[in-house]
Amino acid sequence: MKFPTLDDIDPQGKTVLIRVDLNSPIDPETRRVRDNERFRAHAQTVEEVAAKGGKAVVLAHQGRRGEPDFLPLEQHAEILSKYLNRDVRYVPDVIGDAAREAIMGMGEGEVILLDNVRFLEEETREADPETHARSRLVSSLAPLSDVFVLDAFSVSHRSHASIVGFPQVLPTVAGRVMERELKALSEILEKDREITLFTGGNKPKDCIEVIEALWRSGRLRRLLTAGILGQLFLLSRGHDLGEPSLRYLREKGFMELAGRVKALGEALGDRVLTPIDVACRVDGGRVEVDVGDLPAPGLILDIGRRTAELYGGIIRELREDEAVVVKGPAGAYELPEFRLGSRIIYEALRRSRAFTLIGGGDSSTALKMLGMRFEDFSYVSLGGGALIRFLAGKPMPGVAVLLRQVASP
Repeated sequence: MKFPTLDDIDPQGKTVLIRVDLNSPIDPETRRVRDNERFRAHAQTVEEVAAKGGKAVVLAHQGRRGEPDFLPLEQHAEILSKYLNRDVRYVPDVIGDAAREAIMGMGEGEVILLDNVRFLEEETREADPETHARSRLVSSLAPLSDVFVLDAFSVSHRSHASIVGFPQVLPTVAGRVMERELKALSEILEKDREITLFTGGNKPKDCIEVIEALWRSGRLRRLLTAGILGQLFLLSRGHDLGEPSLRYLREKGFMELAGRVKALGEALGDRVLTPIDVACRVDGGRVEVDVGDLPAPGLILDIGRRTAELYGGIIRELREDEAVVVKGPAGAYELPEFRLGSRIIYEALRRSRAFTLIGGGDSSTALKMLGMRFEDFSYVSLGGGALIRFLAGKPMPGVAVLLRQVASP
């Protein structure tokens, strides 16, 4: 996969628009933005542009319209400044006079962060790149800019104005986050590695799409299930999870996936491994239950130790020419007593000879809570939905516009 990167431009003296993804969890009580890995990762791209004399104009979003986390980006500027060797000036405007004046008044090496691009309703309107190129966002900012840097892989599966509009009218290159993401995924897809897939977390629909795509491609060697998807597979095999877990699955609408899960299980046969024990919460503590002794007396929040050690042993035995992809943690890692499954799985990944790709924001957060370094794995992706769509072979508008670019000298 060939695409232009920051190595293909000289930003000195140029106004460089940089689309990053700083979308972050919000503390519901304090309304404060929680610092996370995305700030550190995107800071590398922004700092490189500024350090080389570019005028860095950063575009980002936070939340969705109508949701509690739909906020201005003033806090984001403060956090981003922490990871740069320079201040980030917050501009409470996107395309108005204040934004244009701030851009035109910039000096070399300065960094500004414009406000939440999703404050513009047209930003999230699904449209083709040519239509978005005529949007107010692109029409207002592109004439003030020389280069567009697309660094937001995690939203590149969306055909939004700030993702696909600018590449129609400006020279466009990949930032360092986008570059690393695409190279890591290409390592798996282009080298035709057999894949062992570990699926955890609480987004089973995303996982099902990847499983179906990998199965169709003939490259799925084995599926290790945990989290909600693991529970659905247990249900499909006739196990009674217990009323607390069944109630949770019904409330979240996950039972609607039961048919697809059952069909997958029948198609994959012995390639699917399901938990042999689970951990549930009883009186505020962790209680492990063998699958043969179900139903569980409390809400299932993790795989059991025996399951984690079984999966870990499989991962450690993988060869160098294989890959293991991890989507989601094994259990409710935010609760100390339910981190055991994730800890054992990630420890096995650290020791595996295979190419190890860990995806999704929850997984990266879990790694930090467990005191592990990203450098211990082949690659830790910041993409959630984007990673899933890429692996599933679905259209990626942001990647498509990037691949169509010709690097400028």
